Amino acid sequence: MSSLVLGFQEMEKTQLLLVGGKGLNLGELSKIKGIQVPEGFCVTTVGYQKAIEKNEMYHALLDRLTMLKVENRDQISEISRKIRQIIMEVEIPSDVVKAVTHYLSQLGDEHAYAVRSSATAEDLPHASFAGQQDTYLNIIGKEAILQHISKCWASLFTDRAVIYRMKNGFDQSQVYLSVIVQRMVLPQASGIMFTADPITFNRKLLSIDASFGLGEALVSGLVTADCYKVQDGEIVNKRIAAKKLAIYGRKEGGTETKQIDLDQQKTQTLTEQQIVQLARIGRQIEAYFGCPQDIEWCLVDDTFYIVQSRPITTLFPIPEANDQENHVYLSVGHQQMMTDPIKPLGLSFYLLTTPAPMRKAGGRLFVDIAPRLATPIGREALLNTMGSDPLIKGALMTIIERDFIKSLPDDGEKIPSSSKNNEGISSSDFQAQIEYDPTIVSNLIKSSETSIEELKQTIQTKSGSDLFNFILEDFQQLKKILFNPQSTRVFMTAMEASSWINEKMNKWLGEKNVADTLSQSVPNNITSEMGLALLDVADIIRPYPEVIDYLQRVKDDNFLSELVKLDGGQESHDAIYAYLNKYGMRCAGEIDVTKTRWSEKPITLVPMILGNIKNFEPNAGKRKFEQGRQEALDKEQELLDRLKQLPDGERKAKETARVISLIRNFIGYREYPKYGMINRYFVYKQALLKEAEQLIQAGVIHEKEDVYYLTFEEYRDVVSTNKLDYQIINKRKDDYKFFEKLTPPRVITSDGEIIAGKYERENLPAEAIVGLPVSSGVIEGRARVILNMEDADLKEGDILVTSFTDPGWTPLFVSIKGLVTEVGGLMTHGAVIAREYGLPAVVGVENATNLIKDGQRIRVNGTEGFIEIL
Repeated sequence: MSSLVLGFQEMEKTQLLLVGGKGLNLGELSKIKGIQVPEGFCVTTVGYQKAIEKNEMYHALLDRLTMLKVENRDQISEISRKIRQIIMEVEIPSDVVKAVTHYLSQLGDEHAYAVRSSATAEDLPHASFAGQQDTYLNIIGKEAILQHISKCWASLFTDRAVIYRMKNGFDQSQVYLSVIVQRMVLPQASGIMFTADPITFNRKLLSIDASFGLGEALVSGLVTADCYKVQDGEIVNKRIAAKKLAIYGRKEGGTETKQIDLDQQKTQTLTEQQIVQLARIGRQIEAYFGCPQDIEWCLVDDTFYIVQSRPITTLFPIPEANDQENHVYLSVGHQQMMTDPIKPLGLSFYLLTTPAPMRKAGGRLFVDIAPRLATPIGREALLNTMGSDPLIKGALMTIIERDFIKSLPDDGEKIPSSSKNNEGISSSDFQAQIEYDPTIVSNLIKSSETSIEELKQTIQTKSGSDLFNFILEDFQQLKKILFNPQSTRVFMTAMEASSWINEKMNKWLGEKNVADTLSQSVPNNITSEMGLALLDVADIIRPYPEVIDYLQRVKDDNFLSELVKLDGGQESHDAIYAYLNKYGMRCAGEIDVTKTRWSEKPITLVPMILGNIKNFEPNAGKRKFEQGRQEALDKEQELLDRLKQLPDGERKAKETARVISLIRNFIGYREYPKYGMINRYFVYKQALLKEAEQLIQAGVIHEKEDVYYLTFEEYRDVVSTNKLDYQIINKRKDDYKFFEKLTPPRVITSDGEIIAGKYERENLPAEAIVGLPVSSGVIEGRARVILNMEDADLKEGDILVTSFTDPGWTPLFVSIKGLVTEVGGLMTHGAVIAREYGLPAVVGVENATNLIKDGQRIRVNGTEGFIEIL
């Protein structure tokens, strides 16, 4: 009898598969000293399985359901309906009936009960599944309770529950349902309490929603509840709602909705004392479970009853710190244009590369800027550096105004001039910068290339622990090249030159963002050359219909070896190979070394090559480059002519010509250091994957990608010991899936609060979607909302709308007329390339991929920084 039904007190922590998430949490709650939980028991999943185990029709339908995809809505609906019908008609096994009767007689048959579903895949740390199955309130009598147990079982297959499981990757045949039968309390008030604020995610701010009657009115959206915020045991905010309706239990069973008396509608649901008392209960429950909780409560005659508690699964984790101080964390992903989570080996690589003080959270990296916020000079430098991203700058201003980080006195230091890179620069600052020397850039590129060739030769001779030691040493070489002061000075000079030109041309000629046009088609930009080079590959393949036809059908990555058998196949094969040789270490999200490179999956390039063949005439690459170059030169000439007409015009024109030459000769190099880094990463990666193959042969890992879930140090240990606890890999794979669902914040505090700035703009069109203007011009076209580069099917004139673009997206830029991204700044890669290709672009557009629908006609204003849906 015991495994069929368990009382709350009899449950064990390990019995998730018996009692489901909700049941398990109730069992735990009822063990917390001083917390009142209405008595009850759980009909375990064993009862459900017994009821359906021999039903062949049920299993046949379930098999059909597991084969379906989310898109087959009609079939899902039909099969789910049939399964529910079968479950409702199945007889509840007699020993289940006997066990339920026994527990009811102990608790009192005459009482009313709540009958709730508790699935094995709900209220879990990574997936709440809240509200997916059914709950029935105020059920009286054994027969009615048994009938509602069947209804709960059937609700495992509501359309919404089935689709939710599909989307979250749960196997339909492995999810079972237990049913909670709990003494009904008929409260005068009830509601929900979040121990971390659900709006700002602040872990120190507790939020209570309260209304009269049963909580169903609140959960179902029938009423607007009061909302109280409590911090450190004090009420810091109250919003009293007009509560017109409430749901109450009826004497004969069931519930009814009643109008609330007019004089009571505006009354505060809970007294101040009750609010503080409830908050204390919330903190006690949170401390017991060890993480922020979403708690359902009821108030009966001055006693609070807790009827449910589950983890809040939507909170972004707080970056780890080893002290109790206040910290402020800045997202690295937003700076690097890659906000996806990064696997552990990828995080290790980045941490070995950067000198900045980094923290991990949610599979992402954050920089702790608290030390810089602690001094006036540090603050000013930081605000100058972040000036080009109003959303980050606004968040920092809020933090400074709140005095969240206590300020230390300055010790007389000066702001380094390099930190003034994004705001107006005075010409005296700027004169001190390097003069143009044509050999600087070519020498920097040559030394990086030589170093990588040497690395490729030497690394061949290394294996085992030697390889790991060698890579660690070589990271020093990578850092030396990446942070070479001369290299930094080259692109800082170009960035400062752009700021100077924009500021002066606006002041002298009343013209905005002139540097955008002047930056088109500059030499030595490895990233923009990559996009144009793919147009050249299309030119080589274009004359061979047999090759084009073959490429339209290929499905796997071995297509290159088959290609050579066709007419024109050898030429096409060589062109693709030459491209991969130069750019094959790139991909979307490339700062994560574990992401698949084009060389590892050349098929990624095929749709782009075919798109280039279809959308462009021969020689388009050279024409595009030449057209951009001509536009820039014409613009330069026009500016100089206009300047000469001004007072002191000759001097202004001469100074401007010098600064334009700095932009044109140096800005292209802005993209090179990252290319060098990614190049080196790929050499390391290929060597490390050879070690992974050895581990597969030794039976230590199952597939070579398993090593991506180890840090560099852990991987080294596994190679030297040939031992690995495989549970680590499984757990990290689950963590990664969870991290993928989270949206990383730009700025988060050590309280877990996410602080966001706003765009302050006047005189915009009414429905405009606002962002940061990074590349001038206005363009109209069809929006293509693309989240994965592989899904790109672009036509000439389309506008690309996506979450972020790093250099790996550049081959798509040749096909588009404009760009909209959710993250980015003035000098991030997407913005630099957009300017060079002459594409109007707006970045940092919050939620762009949801606000703009694929296929809509939109207008992108890259000069003022907004988008209109037409």
